[in-house]
Amino acid sequence: MSETTVPRRFAALRDRHSRPYLFTAGLSMMGDNIEHVITYWVLWQEFHSPALVGFEVISHWLPFLLLSVWFGGLAEKYDCRRLVQIAQGLFMLVSVCWGVLFLTGTLQVWEACVLLVLHGCAGALWAPAEQMLLHDFAEPAELPGAVRLNATFRSLGVLAGPVVGSALLLGLGSTWGIFANVLFYLPMTLLMLRTPYTGHTRSGYVHRARLTLADGFRTIRQVGGDRVLVAMIVLAGLVALCVGGSLQVSIPSFADALGAGSAGFGYGLLLFANGAGGVLGGFLLEATGALKPNTKVVVVTTVLFGATTLAVAVTGSFVVAVVALFIGGIANMASTAIGQAVVQLRAPVEQRGRVVGVYNMFGSGMRTGNGITLAVLGAAVGVGSAVAIGGAALVVGALVVAAVIAVQRRRAPLV
Repeated sequence: MSETTVPRRFAALRDRHSRPYLFTAGLSMMGDNIEHVITYWVLWQEFHSPALVGFEVISHWLPFLLLSVWFGGLAEKYDCRRLVQIAQGLFMLVSVCWGVLFLTGTLQVWEACVLLVLHGCAGALWAPAEQMLLHDFAEPAELPGAVRLNATFRSLGVLAGPVVGSALLLGLGSTWGIFANVLFYLPMTLLMLRTPYTGHTRSGYVHRARLTLADGFRTIRQVGGDRVLVAMIVLAGLVALCVGGSLQVSIPSFADALGAGSAGFGYGLLLFANGAGGVLGGFLLEATGALKPNTKVVVVTTVLFGATTLAVAVTGSFVVAVVALFIGGIANMASTAIGQAVVQLRAPVEQRGRVVGVYNMFGSGMRTGNGITLAVLGAAVGVGSAVAIGGAALVVGALVVAAVIAVQRRRAPLV
């Protein structure tokens, strides 16, 4: 593969290796979201517990907080194809276990918590290996586009997941719907048998040293010397801490409050709106190249995401909620994809997996804190009010980061 200096639009879709990778990643993400749709619905109907809603977030994202940097080190050391397959296998195992518990009518809270944690471990293991493979698929100049398209196809999974999940709920019921969900993880698992890339093919670098959890702390200290990386990581952490997964797990209660019903068309449409915004945002970014990878764009889109989250939480109008979720999906896509691209481009080759792990630790792992606040505030003031507080906090936090960046830029340009 030759080096290029001018990025081509949709280059990742032109390549015969990355194209199936993007599509199968979207299918796996769809399976992930189908599982959320079905299991969150069942858990809400069975237990009606705001504390459990919060724990759904905590248990899912805690592995990202504790293990992301170490998993990133594994992606530097081992064949990323095998790591992806292990993660997909764990996703499938969890779906089968949900199905057995639904079928036998023996689901208990502790069992649900264990499965949610295992699901989170699968996602945390998948993330850095997935990102490392993008460096093999894409020319350096086209890596931002590859990151955007990968995020876009994952958003397609978020988009399709509620639709397919709702259809499975209505057509097959929760039990057979979750069993059917196993099939969506198979294509990526099988693709890893035939793709020629390992995640290290282009760079030729493989981390040979023994990995320890202490490597994570050393990587965090080293990242601290790069102000651009720090800005991206802080903003990603703010999104995770203030909003995180609270929108998705709270939509069943929002649907009830808006009179749309949790399991029917209204519930699916609310989830669909957020995913549709993410998909449109991704394709617009790739087609136009209008938003360049810099801190200013990430700040603006982060503020917009916080504002739309607040609007969803406080509105009494179903239409306003759908529109706000759609716009928020666009903003969140732009913020996440651009921030992630900047991090990957600036990360040293010999630390790329661990730096991506640090970004995931903050950008995904800090959702654990969001789960705690959602559980505590949800029990005290209601789920809707808790989400509203998080959206407002994100707006304020992003503006504070913007002010700090502006002060630093007067001394020396960040980007």
